[in-house]
This record gives sequence, structure tokens and C-alpha cells, in this order.
Amino acid sequence: MKSLHLALLTCFTLSASAAPLETDLCIYGGTSAGVIAAVQAATMGKKVVLVEAGQHLGGMSVEGLGGTDIDNHKEFQNSPAVGGLALEFYRRVSAHYGKTAAFDEMVRTRAKQSALWRFEPHVAEAVWEAWVKEMRITVLRGHRLKERNGVTKDGERITALHFENGAEVRAQMFIDATYEGDLLALAGVRFAVGREGNAMYGETKNGIRTDTKHGQFDKRIDPYRLPDDATSGVIFGVQDTPLGTQGEPDESIQGYCFRLCLTKNPANRIAISKPTNYEPAHYELHRRYLAAGGVISPPGASLPNGKTDPGSWHHLAGNFTGWNHRYPIASYAEREAMLRTSRDYIQGVYWFMAHDEAVPAKQREAWAAWGLCQDEFTDNDGWPRAFYVRNGRRMIGDFVLTEAHVRKANPEPIEDSVGLIWWPPDLHHARRIARDGRVWNEGAVFDESKEADWIPCGIPYRCLVPKAAECTNLLSPTCPSSSYVAYGAYRIEFTFMVAAQSAATAAVMAMTANTPVQSVSYVQLRERLLADKQVLEVPAK
Repeated sequence: MKSLHLALLTCFTLSASAAPLETDLCIYGGTSAGVIAAVQAATMGKKVVLVEAGQHLGGMSVEGLGGTDIDNHKEFQNSPAVGGLALEFYRRVSAHYGKTAAFDEMVRTRAKQSALWRFEPHVAEAVWEAWVKEMRITVLRGHRLKERNGVTKDGERITALHFENGAEVRAQMFIDATYEGDLLALAGVRFAVGREGNAMYGETKNGIRTDTKHGQFDKRIDPYRLPDDATSGVIFGVQDTPLGTQGEPDESIQGYCFRLCLTKNPANRIAISKPTNYEPAHYELHRRYLAAGGVISPPGASLPNGKTDPGSWHHLAGNFTGWNHRYPIASYAEREAMLRTSRDYIQGVYWFMAHDEAVPAKQREAWAAWGLCQDEFTDNDGWPRAFYVRNGRRMIGDFVLTEAHVRKANPEPIEDSVGLIWWPPDLHHARRIARDGRVWNEGAVFDESKEADWIPCGIPYRCLVPKAAECTNLLSPTCPSSSYVAYGAYRIEFTFMVAAQSAATAAVMAMTANTPVQSVSYVQLRERLLADKQVLEVPAK
């Protein structure tokens, strides 16, 4: 069996040509946003180089996130926001399943059919790969930016990127399409990580949340190694940190998880084995919760062909809360260690739920039925190669997207929309702590009810570009200038795709006009985006 460590190393081994590669636009990050940006720029006649640190294109869409967040909540329908190349991606996925006619009819009639937006990871990857070949886009895999001196600048302009394998790419324009924001950071662009306090941008949902109700424990669980003895220390999975004050800033960020792709089909199923370094004490929290009468339900089929992509449907089943706060700014080596730690933890959760006698028999049986898929992540024994980075770096530009722009009451207007954000502020728990002698989840924000206080809003072009004094030829559709709360509404895969098409369009226009990205004419940009079927405002009913 290939170890995770070896799988990671394999991703970054690729020989490089001696001569620098010259291009018009260089995109760092082969996420869904990166591919969409590449396709758009190529469509507009520009030479594009798409650079990916690993070996796979598509980001989370090929790393397990097949249950895409489109029309999957009964209280609202957000599919009208999916336009342009993002819509074309989903149409191509539907074609793979022989459902093009049904998909087109759904779009035409604005019907709400969440199943038609869902896909298997290997299908998404096939779509991305065929698309870049069709557009003849140059793709460099296994090229990771050097942690030091990875970017060369001339004044406020990036001139070249330098990779660990010795390769160099020179371009007129650059796009950071990573989830982490590594390129923008190396380019000297200011960024935020963690939760701002409410006072910074006049928000109400940012910072420490002493009123967390969403996803809270429904049972009282003792957090201490020796019950009722705070001096004995906390059990694994609980952070020994004070609650803090409502709305105050905090470095913690929402938890990450793996989006596994699972099946019950015996012909395609790989049993989830016991981790080699399995530590029973790491699941004491689960034992206590189950002993108190709590239920940790198993995954449920939600993808084509009976598969599922569980993420965090239960707060003890997916997210590894509290350990990932440094990830966006961690070194590559530290990130790889975090990835291995998270993999060991979630593998242990599945083993525990399927085998430990502390789990009621019916729950054990239900969990044991699921396994990894033989036809997914075939180069990593059925495991995703990456986890769900729900928060990376966020640019700090001249304009910052905040809670005020997505609130229902007196929203701040968006005057330079290049797409739509159509999702509530969605923040998973940032910490699991001891409070008043019980385990307590802190930080979740999510409200999809009819009485919810959010509305869809435009993606401001200004949040995709840094300050001109810092860099004039860089855009990022995945690490926008936004607050922690606003990013919680922004961080949906189709939003990344929509923003990426718009960012690439602006990059091409900036090249054509020989102007900084901050000076692109919004009037002209809007005209081109509408011609390319981008959705810039909420459609009339």
C-alpha cells in the first residue's frame, strides 16, 4: 500500500526545462477556478500557462466535493447564479452521464433539481482534462513555488515565478487560483488569516462566538481526562483555551475535513483499514457522546452511482476542529504533516465507528457498510490527495467585502459586480473547548431559513485585485479581499469558477490596454462578461 507521505512526494517530482517559459498569462493553482481562468483567457486569444503543484486539475471538485452546493437547501435556490463557463462545466458533466437534455431543460425552466448538479470526482477530472486539451492550454504539473524567492518583481509588477524543480515562468499577468493564497503572499500582497473582530468592519458575526447554537452538542459531555477534574487536562479533540469575549478577534479558523468518496457496492468497495498508529484515546470524545445517548449517523448516498462525499454532516464525523489554524501560513513541510495528521484522524474515526464496541451495534453495522472507491483517487489507495481548505489567506485590498454586503437589512450596494455570491455566511466551528464543565463547540454560523438575514450579492471586481501599491498585474478569484464572515458566503466552488472567468477577462483587458488590473474599465468589463453569459445581478423572477 502506498503511504500518504510517498503520495505527496510523488506529486512534486517533475523535471523542468532549462529555459524560462514565456507566456501572456500565468495561473498558479490548478483548482476549478484555475482551469476556468485558463479556458477564458485562451478563448480570448492569449497564451496561458496553468501551473499546479500537484498532479491533478480541478481542486476540490476532483478531491471529493461532488455534492456541489447548488440547489441543495429547501429554503432557497441559488442555481440562477451559475452562468458562463461555470454553467458549461456542469453541462459537460451532465453530458458524461447522458443527461444533457434534462440539464438544459432544468436551466431553461429554472427547475430545482439538485441531483443534476452532482458528480463523481473522476468524472469532474475527466471534464477538466478534456477541456484544457481542447483549448491547447499548457499545463505544468508538479511545479510548486519556491518558499523563498519564488516571485520576482519589478516595482509593483510580477515578472517571473520560480519553482522548486528549477523551472521559471515569465508572464505579463498572473492569477493566484490557489485556496491558500501562496502566490499573492510571495508577491508581497497584504492578507488576513483568522477572524477579525466585529469592530473592524462593523460586523455582527465575526470574531469569537459565545452564542454558538448551530451544530452544538445535544448532550452534556465532560471534557476532562478525569471526569469533573479540570486539573487533569482535557481529552483529545478539545482545546484548552478560554472562551473569550463575544465578537473579539481570534486567530482560529473553521475546521477542515476530507471529502471522502465512499460506496457500499462490494464490487467497487475498499474497506477502510485500521490506521497503523491508531490511538484509542483519540476517540474518547466519541465514546462519551455515544454513552450519553448521542447518535453519530453514517453517511448517506448523494452522488451518482450510489456514492457519497461526506464532509461534516455531524460535528464528530468529519471536521478535525481546532488543529488547522496555522495551515494557511504554514510551511510546505508543516502542511504535509497536518495533512497526514488529519488523514490519520478521519481514518481512525471510520475505524472506530465500524469496530469499537462502544458504538451501538446498529451504528457499527451502518458505518461498516461504507468503504473507499476503487475507481476514485486511484493513485492514493482511494483517499483524496488533499483536504477541504475552507479558509486560506484573504487579500486586504482597497475594498473589503464584508457582512454589510450580504445582509438583508440595508445592504451596502455593489457597484462593480462581476458575478453573484448566492450562499449564506457559512462558518464551521473554529474551536472545541471546555465551557462550564462540558464540551462546547465555538464559531459556527449558518442560517438558511426563510427568516435568515442574508441575501445574494454581487462579486465586487475590486475584491479580486490587491492594492496598486503592492501589485498591479495580479488577481485572485479564490482569495478575495474580504472579511472572515463574508468569505464564508463566498467560498463555494461555483463562486470561485464565476470569479475566475471574470478575473481572467479583466487580466486580458489589462494586457490589451497596457494598464494595471486596478484600472480596468468596469463598463467594458461588464459588457464582455454579459456577452459571455455571466450572471451579474439576481435574475428577475
